[in-house]
Amino acid sequence: MVKDIIYSLKSPYRESLDVTGFRFGSGKKSIAVIGAFRGNEIQQMYVCSQLVQKLKFLEENGQIVKGHEILVVPCVNYYSMNIGKRFWAMDNTDINRMFPGYNLGETTQRIADGVFNGIQGYEYGIQMASFYQEGNFLPHVKIMETGFTDKELMKLFGFQYGIVRKPRPYDTTTLNYNWQIWETKAFSVYTNATDYIDEESAQEAVTAILRFMSNTGIINKKIRKYYDTEIVLESSISQIRSDCSGIFRSALKIGSHVDAGDILGEILNPLDGTINSKIKSEFSGEVYFKYNRPLINEKTVCFKIICD
Repeated sequence: MVKDIIYSLKSPYRESLDVTGFRFGSGKKSIAVIGAFRGNEIQQMYVCSQLVQKLKFLEENGQIVKGHEILVVPCVNYYSMNIGKRFWAMDNTDINRMFPGYNLGETTQRIADGVFNGIQGYEYGIQMASFYQEGNFLPHVKIMETGFTDKELMKLFGFQYGIVRKPRPYDTTTLNYNWQIWETKAFSVYTNATDYIDEESAQEAVTAILRFMSNTGIINKKIRKYYDTEIVLESSISQIRSDCSGIFRSALKIGSHVDAGDILGEILNPLDGTINSKIKSEFSGEVYFKYNRPLINEKTVCFKIICD
């Protein structure tokens, strides 16, 4: 293992922002895995840290195939993480909306440019991603349908679901999109947590990434098969929204199967505890996402269902 600084930014107020990567093996640039761009992505950083430990063991035991280099970058934006902010601390901008970056631009544009230069040229790229909506997902892998990546490759992770997303205009400034434009086969991996550590889904993600490396011939450790991945278009996933505000109380876990008409949760009056609304499923299928905060506003997406 080689510990390397892939990008450094000097600061007049704090120590330099040194974005650290861990390299394993040597040879062609086979795969890069990158973690937290945002200050609340604790789970994403943790998954990468656990992957570093696994790869260190595999390298010591000669199980990284000769001629392959692996790069893991656990955290980019630890400045914001240290003070509990999601976005860049100085101007509240999102590094993952600044790619491919600009080395003469604003601070987050320069960070994106430096990081992108450090992780370019790999055959495969995996980003440990988080979502803007508050809630938990079933662990899954996602690609953007740019025409540069084969969606069948998602099956090599062994997740239950592989999601295909049609890019929107704001997606064109993300790492995943730009990785693909510069000829890296890029994937986003989601667990069911962001600002706290969920050990079970973190280990599922680590195992899935190692399984992908095994199936693509980068490591020679056999990882047991898990799911026959079902590929789903993101546009086909059905959403259930709240019809009032109040205290949100879910009646089930993600991964539960529901039928049309089943009760998914309740919204309570926050002062007297009466039930203001019962949230019913309009579809039959598997609960893929659920809202996870105690208070909810009207018209908030509280469940997403992959329909039968």
